[in-house]
Amino acid sequence: MENKKIKWGILSTGWIAHKFVTALQVVENSEIHAVGSRTIESAQKFATEFNIPKAYGTYEELMSDSEIDVIYIGTPHNLHVENALLALNHNKHVLCEKPLGVNLKEATILIEKAKEKNLFLMEALWSRFLPNIIKTKELIDSGEIGDVKLLTVSFSILSDNGPEHRHYNIDLCGGTILDTGIYNIFLSMLLLGKPKRFSAIAGLGEQGGDNSCSYTFQYEKDTLAVMYSSFLAEIPIVAEIHGTKGKILLDHLWFCPGPVRLIYRDGREKTFDFEYKSNGYEFEAEEVANCILAGKTQSDLWSWNDSIQLITQMDAIRKECGVIYPKHDL
Repeated sequence: MENKKIKWGILSTGWIAHKFVTALQVVENSEIHAVGSRTIESAQKFATEFNIPKAYGTYEELMSDSEIDVIYIGTPHNLHVENALLALNHNKHVLCEKPLGVNLKEATILIEKAKEKNLFLMEALWSRFLPNIIKTKELIDSGEIGDVKLLTVSFSILSDNGPEHRHYNIDLCGGTILDTGIYNIFLSMLLLGKPKRFSAIAGLGEQGGDNSCSYTFQYEKDTLAVMYSSFLAEIPIVAEIHGTKGKILLDHLWFCPGPVRLIYRDGREKTFDFEYKSNGYEFEAEEVANCILAGKTQSDLWSWNDSIQLITQMDAIRKECGVIYPKHDL
């Protein structure tokens, strides 16, 4: 078992699949066996770029490859439940890009299918496995900055894409909440838990998606998490956690690999730096491979319940803001 390698099948050839496969190449207990796309041309081009042995022009062909252990799904949000179900029904373990489903109903369908098939399933919320995020949680849980009173976090990008793009297209479950906002919500819930109440307001586009959204979580002991996501403004993507003894700063692109800066109230500072073999996606890939080799069906670091709690909160935020996905919510 020590020398066994997990064989991966890659479903999709988009930019996120490029990032994941780039990192997967440095994961010692994994090998990339095949890639599948909607066209054989796209699959072959991707396979050539990453020296992948097999390329398939349909997802069905990819799933039918008996040598594949686990499927990585990197398609747009609206296709996650369809693609993941296809993999699970072909008895493949699954790592599915976030969000696991676009609503609680879809996430529950996938989890129930994984239970039925006794297969590993995980939402690919890659930031959960990064050393800087893990260190931040350790510092807070140990009381290093005292009682947390305020978390502020944003993830906004200026999107010049047209109305047909997944950022804005409501049929593709467009909007910031599931795209960039999910990272903000994840961080607050990871560090502070489930809020006791929340408020949210969004600027809706012509199709009804949230082009921008602000949301605030309230916790016990007058603690607040104040968050913002937008496709209309380009601002620093930073996170700050303020406690009674000091604060933790996560610099621009906080959800990516980076340092953790700890500043105490008396002015003392510490900076924690971390080493990475690739772009950071290798950590979630390692977790998946280790779990599968250990016979687990879910990760202890990002469990099915974690995914359920996250999508439940995002459903509630969308409801508060009046964001509906006609092909999925009704």
